[in-house]
Amino acid sequence: MNRITGRTGEDSLIEMSPTNSYNDDINGYQQHASSSAGSLQQGQSGIDKQQHSKDSVFFRDGRRRIDFVLSYVDDKDGERKQERRKMYEANLEKVGLELEMEDKMESDDGKTYFVKIHAPWEVLATYADVLKIKVPFKANDIPDNSEMPMNWLSTPFRLPEHIMHPEPDYFTAPFNKDKSDFFLIDDKETFFPPSTRNRIVYYILSRCSYFRDECGDKDKKGIKRLLNNGTYTAAFPLHDCRYWIRSKDPNCESERYNLHKHWARFFCFFKEQPLNLIRKYYGEKIGIYFAWLGFYTEMLLFAAIVGTICFVYGFLTYDDNEWSKEICSAEIGGKIVMCPLCDKKCGYWKLNTTCNSSWQSHLFDNVGTVFFAIFMGIWVTLFLEFWKRRQARLEYEWDLVDFEEEQQQLQLRPEYETKCTNRKMNRITQEMEPYLPITSKCARTCLSGATVLFWISLIIACIIGVIAYRLAVYAAFASIMKDNPTTHLQVVGPFITPQLATSVTASCINFVIIMILNLMYERVAVWITDMEIPKTHLEYENKLTVKMFLFQFVNYYSSCFYVAFFKGKFVGYPGDYAYMFGPWSKLRNEECDPGGCLIELTTQLVIVMTGKQVWGNIQEALVPWLMNWWGSRKARSHPESLYSRWEQDHDLQGFGQLGLFYEYLEMVIQFGFITLFVASFPLAPLMALINNIIEVRVDSWKLTTQFRRPVAAKAHSIGAWQEILNGMAVLSVVTNAFIVAFTSDMIPRLVYMYAYQPQGEMNMKGYINNSLSVFNISEFKLANRPEDGENPFWFNSSITTCRYRDYRYPPGHEKQYAHTMQFWHILAAKLAFIIIMEHVVFLVKFFVAWMIPDVPSDVRARIKRERYLVQEYLHNYEVEKLKIQLSQTNHEEECCCTPMIYPSLPKHEVLSECL
Repeated sequence: MNRITGRTGEDSLIEMSPTNSYNDDINGYQQHASSSAGSLQQGQSGIDKQQHSKDSVFFRDGRRRIDFVLSYVDDKDGERKQERRKMYEANLEKVGLELEMEDKMESDDGKTYFVKIHAPWEVLATYADVLKIKVPFKANDIPDNSEMPMNWLSTPFRLPEHIMHPEPDYFTAPFNKDKSDFFLIDDKETFFPPSTRNRIVYYILSRCSYFRDECGDKDKKGIKRLLNNGTYTAAFPLHDCRYWIRSKDPNCESERYNLHKHWARFFCFFKEQPLNLIRKYYGEKIGIYFAWLGFYTEMLLFAAIVGTICFVYGFLTYDDNEWSKEICSAEIGGKIVMCPLCDKKCGYWKLNTTCNSSWQSHLFDNVGTVFFAIFMGIWVTLFLEFWKRRQARLEYEWDLVDFEEEQQQLQLRPEYETKCTNRKMNRITQEMEPYLPITSKCARTCLSGATVLFWISLIIACIIGVIAYRLAVYAAFASIMKDNPTTHLQVVGPFITPQLATSVTASCINFVIIMILNLMYERVAVWITDMEIPKTHLEYENKLTVKMFLFQFVNYYSSCFYVAFFKGKFVGYPGDYAYMFGPWSKLRNEECDPGGCLIELTTQLVIVMTGKQVWGNIQEALVPWLMNWWGSRKARSHPESLYSRWEQDHDLQGFGQLGLFYEYLEMVIQFGFITLFVASFPLAPLMALINNIIEVRVDSWKLTTQFRRPVAAKAHSIGAWQEILNGMAVLSVVTNAFIVAFTSDMIPRLVYMYAYQPQGEMNMKGYINNSLSVFNISEFKLANRPEDGENPFWFNSSITTCRYRDYRYPPGHEKQYAHTMQFWHILAAKLAFIIIMEHVVFLVKFFVAWMIPDVPSDVRARIKRERYLVQEYLHNYEVEKLKIQLSQTNHEEECCCTPMIYPSLPKHEVLSECL
């Protein structure tokens, strides 16, 4: 048998010859492979099917397990597709797979054919060897000393032991077909779990050709291409039972039922996740996602508690807010006349009209904000460092320690193998392998980068449009609300101001634009990533991750960056206002309330973050359920027909290769909201915690009940998302330092209290009057003056000055309208705060990262122990095998020995005792 490792495009599969086949009797059944071309009669199919239970996952003989299912329908282009299917299925049989067909007359819709695929032991053993799948060779003899003090406190949160640990703990080694008696093989039919079986079969399906050898068209290869051109409508492994009831077949594990019962129900939200069972059923890639999501949610609990304490602190110090008292006071805020906030359509107004917003701002803009910003900088470091330790433990427990090399070498994308027609010698393996010329790679990369930049520019253009909307509509709201008719509304009336109305409507419009651009860009990102022809699945996902995240980063966070760092910072002053596109545009830059811009940043953050989370959960749960309900309507209308396991799964939604990618993206965007802008909204971690508790159960519910079983895939980490999280952790320290310094009023208040308080007392009396500059109304330009009828009834000619938010010299001063020395002191204090906060937090971050090792010491010891045992046992195995062979040679006439490739169970026990 010619063994090829799958690294080349010409011959990536192993053809099984009859001489290399295993004895049929040893496999426990009479071998028989049926093709879809008509080897099974329709009448016989109808009779046999009625003998099956609804949950049968076996061929008609009841012994061979269905590892994969293909479905198709006859259509107008039937002849070409039938020819492709005929060649494809014939090639599948050549490589050793066994097929069985279900006629369309037996399907619930009367038009769908099903091809069931079984991989016999010969195929599984061969490709387990090729893919270097790790299998057990010895029970783990290292005692588990992970008992925690007061462990009984966690009892209510635990799941049963058989759910948490469905398999014993073993030492494992890469499978070697020629040394099969070295491994703990009790039953060949159950030695490889269903997730491993479907992974192997999919590996074959994705590389099997559908052309005749004489045609020589190497591009016609793989199930993905056949799905794209409509030859097959679906390809999927089977769930092992219905999710709400156990299978009646004693040979079926009913793991789907256990997952639904103990994991995929909302009322299990306080329970731990059965990660080992998830990994066993869905594979390591999905298991590592839920492990990360669960760990992230657990860590959010600490951030949510501290954030809630900071919010409560702001609420309890409500009455100590001296500057808000001054704003709301009739003697101070009621007598301060403020300059118009827009040209012509805005009139003069009194400071006490912003009373409510100043009180609201204090809930988030207080001393607790500074503490919470520093705490979150340390929290994010602890989260990432402890996750590395958790991930290292999972890598060991799930046999992923050396997976990186396997991923790169063995799992080339079939698309790369077929599209790269050039070949070159691999210096390491000394084999010819496909490659993409450097000129083609550069051209594709440049085109991809230009496309990403174009879409990012489109987002920025949309954000500028939203800002222009804010500037234009504010004047309209101000004109409509000049007599404040909203005060007649009960409860919410007093809180509705032109600023709030503008901020809320602009945030909602921005959210709608975000969602529309997302839908459009997703298709573009996949297209340009396909165009780059990445070499491996890992490289493909990393490239797509970077493209999608760059786009989403700008899309979701740009509006928050505008409010946090640009709004109210480039306003000018009443005699010389700044305009967005110049004076001709008449779009005057926005000003902040006298209470600061922080409350507007909070509003923007709450609307975008909450809207995304609510919409995402509705979309994730409702859309698949509605589509499945609609797809299974014909089966519900014919209850007398048998609704088989493959038909039930066929009517579910396909999870897709990028299904998990969007789950990660959703959580990482949320991570950005609770780290980059958390200084403006301490309750953000609490909202994220509540969302994630729901998210875990929604994701598990839809995966278990609404989607077909995904093909098992390996992953040793969360991939490129780890570096993205590290980058956001560093950026979050900078953004929060700038938010505290430039967006909140914390620094100006401290400077006033320590340096400019008139009585020298440590209080905030007189702060409002000190923070507002004076402008002579007679110096207003005609373009800036309010129109007739826009001013309130109390305004008269006796009012000669108005106030505005800035630190400038008053009219009549030799430096009138120039910045005062207090402005420069405040600016210096802000810059000093940023430098000190960043250095303190970074110092603590790096110290914590240095103190916490990435790999726990016990895991490191187990890895070394396992490597030592593999070498020792292989050495002893070879020695014992040599002794037995020598003994057989010397006594050949006296004994009849069992071939070493297929030892009997007693021989296996003898070898184990010798070892």
